[in-house]
Amino acid sequence: MVPDDRRLAANLSLLYADLPLLERPAAAAAAGFSAVELWWPWPDEPCPPRAELDALRDALTAAGTRLVGLNFYAGRLPGPDRGALSLPGRESERFRANIDVAAGFAGSLGCTGLNALYGNRLPGVDPARQDALALDNLVLAARAAHRAGADLLIEALNSAESPDYPLVTAEAAVAVAERVNAVTRLGNAKFLMDLYHLAMGGADPEDVIDRYAAAAGHVQFADCPGRGAPGTGRLDFKALVGRLRKAGYGGWVALEYRP
Repeated sequence: MVPDDRRLAANLSLLYADLPLLERPAAAAAAGFSAVELWWPWPDEPCPPRAELDALRDALTAAGTRLVGLNFYAGRLPGPDRGALSLPGRESERFRANIDVAAGFAGSLGCTGLNALYGNRLPGVDPARQDALALDNLVLAARAAHRAGADLLIEALNSAESPDYPLVTAEAAVAVAERVNAVTRLGNAKFLMDLYHLAMGGADPEDVIDRYAAAAGHVQFADCPGRGAPGTGRLDFKALVGRLRKAGYGGWVALEYRP
């Protein structure tokens, strides 16, 4: 059953992970969702064949589901990778190769948000080197997202599950978005507010909403603990969404939970 909010989306990569990729949009539509989001569905291929992109576009269109969120290439998710754009060498090169592919696909479907996962800290690599690389790649991604009519989304994860990921607070993610905007002057780098990750990290979701709703370009929800559906943990989904709306956030809220 879809909770009552007019701008609610389903994450196809978690909610329907047991189905083949091309069957997931129809399953989401059958469950009452008209909007969906996706992790990059080819974890080993930043530039898949055109036929595969076209097939996914056709499946989304045929199901009547609007794509509202898409990850840039980020390696394998869920898993240890947690992104590619700050990793020197092959992975950041794969991220750059994916930028125009992902943005072009998103733009062709009217997608409003492209999520760029930052990437883990690497042993023996100067964090400043990773941060400089990340900024360069995020600037490229923000410009591509702008051409596609979308926001670039910067997400905070949580230190319990992602101990090597440097953005584990709302403040850290918002600061990165602000640095990108200062370079591009486009204003389209925004905070991806994942209420599950923030709660797992010890933050008060209500406080995060009150402080950062204006900086948010996309919101994700799973209950905490457990990353389950609304009502399985301690987070009050209805109250939090109501607080978001009262704070002026009018964008999408995506359910990104383990069924």
